[in-house]
Amino acid sequence: MIEHFITHLQKIKKYSENTTVSYLNDLTQFSNYLRIQYQIEDVCKSNHMMIRSWVVDMAKEGVTPRSINRKLSALNSFFKHAMKNGALVKNPMKKVVAPKVGKRLPSYVMEDEMPKVMKIQLPQNDYTQSRDELIMYLLYTTGMRRSELINLRITDINLSRKDLRVIGKGKKERIIPISADSISVLKKYIEIRNHHFTDKPVEDNFLILAESGRKINPRSVYTVVNRQLKSANSAEKKSPHVLRHSFATHLLNNGADINAIKEILGHANLSATQVYTHNSIERLKEIYGKFHPKA
Repeated sequence: MIEHFITHLQKIKKYSENTTVSYLNDLTQFSNYLRIQYQIEDVCKSNHMMIRSWVVDMAKEGVTPRSINRKLSALNSFFKHAMKNGALVKNPMKKVVAPKVGKRLPSYVMEDEMPKVMKIQLPQNDYTQSRDELIMYLLYTTGMRRSELINLRITDINLSRKDLRVIGKGKKERIIPISADSISVLKKYIEIRNHHFTDKPVEDNFLILAESGRKINPRSVYTVVNRQLKSANSAEKKSPHVLRHSFATHLLNNGADINAIKEILGHANLSATQVYTHNSIERLKEIYGKFHPKA
């Protein structure tokens, strides 16, 4: 039934590869737990007490409440799918209470630190330096996700309109404007890229390429961003998603409409975008406490 569910997520729901792999890993982990602890091979034969026991074991092992909730969410989606397909009568998750998770504000870089973050520090060849600079600019000035950047093709960019087309979660398409600075960096990169790969085949016209000419992998993008963010003391985390958080927070701090930010980020619901308002409020409190004589 798990395989049927994963196929459903891929073919019908159009979930990304990373998301489906995450669902599969969580369900496999629970399936292994059932086999070891209760000698049960079929996940559909589990009950709420077994799930609660799994939660307790994960907590004892140091798994965070946020991670536990993600796994329970995957399990709940699986049980709902099993019920629709007649493999289950009742959803055992109805009697399972998820652990409470404290609110966590998105990590972001302060605006005054961005020039230092955007400057490529290490001496490299012309191609990798230009490519790494473009990775930083596109992630920060468009707010796109790492997966969206990796799958971006040259044909998705329209320089005359100064925008680009992104295929986001659920295969949803959106158009994002490109800043003048990013266009300048982009043009320089394409010129160097064309020269660098004159005698080398490239993969499907993807924009960001590894030295081999193939589409760059997620780990390489992470390495570039992590290296650059080490110079930013304000960012607790050093991942590509921090640049997406920084993009949204800086727009909001400078008066951008939250609905416009929602559309650019590709959020399905406004609630996902509203989390950045908390960053702005915390920043105002910080400024007030630092500069107001009666604070």
